[in-house]
Amino acid sequence: MPRRRTESMHVSRRDLSASITVFLIALPLSLGIALATGAPLQAGLVAAAVGGLVAGRLGGAPLQVSGPAAGLTVVTAELIQRYGWRTTCAITVLAGVAQVGLALLRTARSALVVSPAIVHGMLAGIGVTIALAQLHIVLGGTPQSSTIANVRGLPSQLADLHPADLGISALTLAILIVWPRLPGRSGRILRIMPAALAAVAGATALATLSGLHLPRVDLPSWRSHALPQLPEGPVLGILAAVLTITLVGSVSSLLSAVATEKLVAARSNADGSAADGTRPPRTDLDRELQGQGVANIVSGALGGLPIAGVAVRSVANVRAGATSRNSTLLHGLWVLLAALLLVPVLELIPLAVLAALVMFVGVQMVNITHMRSIGRHREVPAYVATTVVVVLGGVLEGVAVGVAVAVTMAMTRLARTKITLELDGAVHRVRARGQLTFLAVPRLSRVLSQVPPRAQVVVELDGSFMDHAAFEALQDWHDSHVAHGGQVKISDRSGTPIATSGRGQGHHCCRPWTPWRNHCDHRQQEPATAPVRPSRGVGQLVSGIGAFQRDTAPLVRSELARLAREGQQPSQLFITCADSRLVTSMITSSGPGDLFTVRNVGNLVPPPGKESRDDSVAAAIEYAVDVLQVDSITVCGHSGCGAMQALLNTRPDAQPSPLQRWLRHGMPSLQRMGSRHHSWARISGRLPADAVEQLCLTNVVQQLDHLRAHGSVARRLAEGTLELHGMYFHVGEAQAYLLTEGAGQDWYDHHVFDSVTPSQGPEQAWEFEAEGAPISFLDSKARADGPLSAGTSPSRDRAPA
Repeated sequence: MPRRRTESMHVSRRDLSASITVFLIALPLSLGIALATGAPLQAGLVAAAVGGLVAGRLGGAPLQVSGPAAGLTVVTAELIQRYGWRTTCAITVLAGVAQVGLALLRTARSALVVSPAIVHGMLAGIGVTIALAQLHIVLGGTPQSSTIANVRGLPSQLADLHPADLGISALTLAILIVWPRLPGRSGRILRIMPAALAAVAGATALATLSGLHLPRVDLPSWRSHALPQLPEGPVLGILAAVLTITLVGSVSSLLSAVATEKLVAARSNADGSAADGTRPPRTDLDRELQGQGVANIVSGALGGLPIAGVAVRSVANVRAGATSRNSTLLHGLWVLLAALLLVPVLELIPLAVLAALVMFVGVQMVNITHMRSIGRHREVPAYVATTVVVVLGGVLEGVAVGVAVAVTMAMTRLARTKITLELDGAVHRVRARGQLTFLAVPRLSRVLSQVPPRAQVVVELDGSFMDHAAFEALQDWHDSHVAHGGQVKISDRSGTPIATSGRGQGHHCCRPWTPWRNHCDHRQQEPATAPVRPSRGVGQLVSGIGAFQRDTAPLVRSELARLAREGQQPSQLFITCADSRLVTSMITSSGPGDLFTVRNVGNLVPPPGKESRDDSVAAAIEYAVDVLQVDSITVCGHSGCGAMQALLNTRPDAQPSPLQRWLRHGMPSLQRMGSRHHSWARISGRLPADAVEQLCLTNVVQQLDHLRAHGSVARRLAEGTLELHGMYFHVGEAQAYLLTEGAGQDWYDHHVFDSVTPSQGPEQAWEFEAEGAPISFLDSKARADGPLSAGTSPSRDRAPA
């Protein structure tokens, strides 16, 4: 196993200041959450200290802060009401054991499969429940046992207001809202203190100085602190409680850990901490789940609340500049010291102040930003269902209903396929809109069964996916209909025919849903009497344009709009052959605006001053170098180049044609290959496979020489602001090679060298090295899809390019 990176115990100033910030947030929130659950207030402090010291030390998310979480408030309150506090502590211990077991099984990432709509719906439901319960304390009353009872009790509570409780709570809420928005320089200084601490301290000071008689925090002696006891109650009920704590705590902690790591990455990119080595290690989710489990075992055993990773405190930790887990550990230490030494100060806090703080947190859990994101992804039903059931029934029930709704929505979308049958003259048209899966097979079979025997049928498929069940159903019907004298044409939306074949007869790469289905070679499978394939020109063009407008245009529209506004700023001039097998954007992984591309037959660069009726290449070079100010120029040749084959087979007495007049610019390459004063180009230590490949490689080198003769190129090269590159693409191997130059050998060694590194000599040696993959030696024989052997004529059905 790889060794875990050791972490220094040296405490930096950033960790120290961050720990104080998190402590000041955690202290009032821990007391408030304990109050909301109905647990002893010390239980919140125990959980906060254990979360910092145990989960902070053992967890896999160094900057995540764990402790009593608002997301577990409702669950814990229900358990305390049903089983009592001491049994709830025992359930917390069992939940910790379950978390450790799940971590050892390495199932942490499985928790991330839960839809964000369900998670946010669960948190929103918990937030609503918390806010309604704490509202009664804010108004001076006592919360009821359920959300419905709290709603029903609000009218009577409003009729019996307690002005002191309401006033101090209103002040707390006002500070919480206004504090982050304090303007000016003084506001920036004041905002150093967390809003939660400012609200609790300000309201407590006012209540104390004004002598208000309010219920306040009561922290009994630690000697009377309640510890867990063996669970008492129905076994199934206890197991359900353990499952609920495990599920909610684990999902909350893991999602918080992922969010914290994103914040750390964003901060590192902004301040450069990744470069100077101060960025903490990456999150280990299984280790984090194990640390949460051990922390819950310890917290439950010491009489503390259930523990989970807390997003609010973790965000504060990152933004305060923490660099290691030391900040989390120190925050736990500060909480422990406060629980032992600051009891008189903590007992001055009015309960209404803590209730207002927790109610504010509950309202924030109903996040408008999350709701908008869920609406954009059309997952509102799952979100609403989870929220409503959590509020009315409970967390476990709400999550279960949310998962059921999410699965139903996914299945509905997958099965939402519209299949129709229309009569167009003598032709029956079957149209299938959407994905053809096994869920659509019954409808597909029902529609196809309505087609009369021996009818002429066009089946139009408009979808990006067809599974095996749908393919079998369509193929069976196709074979049966044709066998009974019918005619069937299967096409895509534009009308382009889609090839079909019987089982076992089709080429392995050809399926109706394969985008490049027409690129498969069927010549060996088709009988000699096979009908001539219809022209694909217009149909394929229209189909491709339609697919672009439907699938690709929405994705690139904003980038193309930016390029239209700002103009093109390519970094490279790319000169290559017009061969259709060379897809420049594919082999260079480039996109719009990256390459200024010039394509011609043979990737030729006529030297300046050469008599020519075509100045287009020179014009492109001048425009790219002087106007666009490209940084580099690449000349790219390729294997099996028809232009090089034609150049080898040129007869002096042949009648000049436009192609032959153009190929005269390649004659220097042919002369260079036959010269005894130039080194041979080769591919990473091997000789070319044949004369055509040798000429293809030599041509790249020669065209680079022609480039250097252009005035604008020579000037930029002298200034050191332009680079020239040679490239060779082997089509049959899908392998790109870059050209490197070094000291060469004498001419008499050319037929025997095989070393990858050229020997020293007076001339230059040229070598193409594979880019991104190991070198494979090629067979010297010509391949069917590769270069033609020297001395043969170009095939009539393969245009030289």
